[in-house]
Formats: sequence, C-alpha cells, structure tokens
Amino acid sequence: MSLTRRSFMKNSLGGAALLGLPSAAVQATAAAPAKTNPFKLAISSYSYWHFRTPKVPIEKVIDEAARLGVEGVDVLHRQMDNEDNAYLQKLKRHAFLNGVDLISLSIHQDFVSPDAAERQKDIDHTIRCIELAYKMGIPAIRLNSGRWGTIKSFDDLMKARGVESPIPGYTEDDAFKWCIDSIEKCLPKAAECGVLLALENHWGLTSTPEGLLRIRKAIDSPWLGVLMDTGNFLENPYDKLEQVAPYANFVQAKTYYGGGEWYTLDLDYPRIIQILRKADYRGYIAIEFEGKEAAESGVQKSVEMLRKAMG
Repeated sequence: MSLTRRSFMKNSLGGAALLGLPSAAVQATAAAPAKTNPFKLAISSYSYWHFRTPKVPIEKVIDEAARLGVEGVDVLHRQMDNEDNAYLQKLKRHAFLNGVDLISLSIHQDFVSPDAAERQKDIDHTIRCIELAYKMGIPAIRLNSGRWGTIKSFDDLMKARGVESPIPGYTEDDAFKWCIDSIEKCLPKAAECGVLLALENHWGLTSTPEGLLRIRKAIDSPWLGVLMDTGNFLENPYDKLEQVAPYANFVQAKTYYGGGEWYTLDLDYPRIIQILRKADYRGYIAIEFEGKEAAESGVQKSVEMLRKAMG
C-alpha cells in the first residue's frame, strides 16, 4: 500500500490528537526551523607563524583545524611555500580530504604611494593573488589600503599606536584617491574570478572606521567588501566595531594568550558576538592568535573561548 504525503500528514495529525496534542501546535513545531548558529569558526594560518620563526606549513594549519573541529582556514599568502599550481592544488586537496574549507587568502599590498609605477606593482600583485585564490577555490582575499611608510619599522609603528605622518607635500585626500583608483582596477578580475576583495581595518587609511568606510562607500561594487578585524582598533574598540559590523563580510578575531607580540587587548568577545548578531552578520570568524604562548595551546584556548562566546 502506498503512503501519500496527504495520508501521512492526516495520520500524523490524527495520532497527535490521540496524544492530546493540538494539531496546530504539531504543524507549528514541524514548520519551525532548527536553531542554528550563523557563525562558522576558522583559523588564520598566521596564528602559527608571526614572521619571527621558520614558516609553519599551511598543511599543518589545516591538520590543526581538522583536529579542533574548525570549519575553515584563512591562508596567509606570505606563509605559502610557493605559487606553483601543483602546490596550490595540493593545498586544496589536503583541505578537502580533511573536511576544511579554504576561506580567504590574506595578502599584503600597499596602494598609498605618489608613484604610479609603485601602485601598479601592487595592483598587479593583487590581481595575481585573485587568480591564486581562484585556483584554490578560495572565495575572498584580505585587502589592505596601505600606509604612508614614513615610519619604516613595523615595531616602531606599533609603538606609535599605528599613527604616522603623511609624506611631505601630500595629503590624506591624495592617499584615498590613490587607494580607491587602485582597488577599482582590481575589481574586473575579482568579478571574473568570483573572489571578494575584503578590505580590512588595518593600519594606514583604514585604521579608523571613517577611513575604512570612506573607501567602501566610494566604490559601488558587489566585489568589494569589508573585513572586520577585532584587534586593530586600539582605543575604544567596541564603538568602532559597531560602526563597521553592518558592512562586514568577513571577521578576524584577535587573541593574545601569553601576551601579544606587539600589544595586548582585553577584548570582550561575548560583547563582540552580540555586536555581530545585532548587525545580522552571518559568516566566518577566523581566529588570529597573536600571543606569545605556543600556537597549539593558544589556538585551542581561542577556539574554546569563541565557541563559549558564540553560545
């Protein structure tokens, strides 16, 4: 005897009535979607390599993500062994076999230069990285605005809280124009490859919400997004994160177990998660462990802390 959908529902609702359950309540229960967490956790490969030691292989980071039950890995471009296609496909295969998504390629480039030839080098670099991401099946790249470079050492820049003076003879308006023009030249390749350019609140022009959103709002393209880094607003972070969160397409979450390499922020992650929920953010939160503790334990503590904050 065949069981039709209509007879199944009739019998099910009839059974519910026999049990004393209102049929409307059963229908409402059946229709209610399961409660889900809109966030997925990822690990930035940078968490295992802070530029001071020999590189930690991306494959090891993928293995660690799988061990911790984390869904994604954010790949730091400078941490890769090379750009050969065989290597790119090896990483893609390794991630797939471990049930881990490669979610972002975090690159370094700088569009703040009065020299058009220098800016073109970084435009070309960005376009090449878009193509690398495409080959690996990565849907986004981390983009920087760039900075003046009047403070040469990054350590000294951190001592100055990320603030530096413009190149003599130029203004912030000049820098924003260079950056906006440069990003616009990368967008056709981003659209062709289906790779989102996620502009981070990093140092330089995007060190404030106003600077970050000035660039984002100046470019009308679905292929330019925003990467919200929780640890790059050194003063009054929560108000600033609230300004950025409605535009965020990707989030990096800084943690500092063992004390930070350059600075330490005591971030309230339950509060940050609520900021993201209020902004209806749905996507990856990639851990950027930047502490001096051993990465294996520091990242695990970060995963446990964020899972608890996410509820």
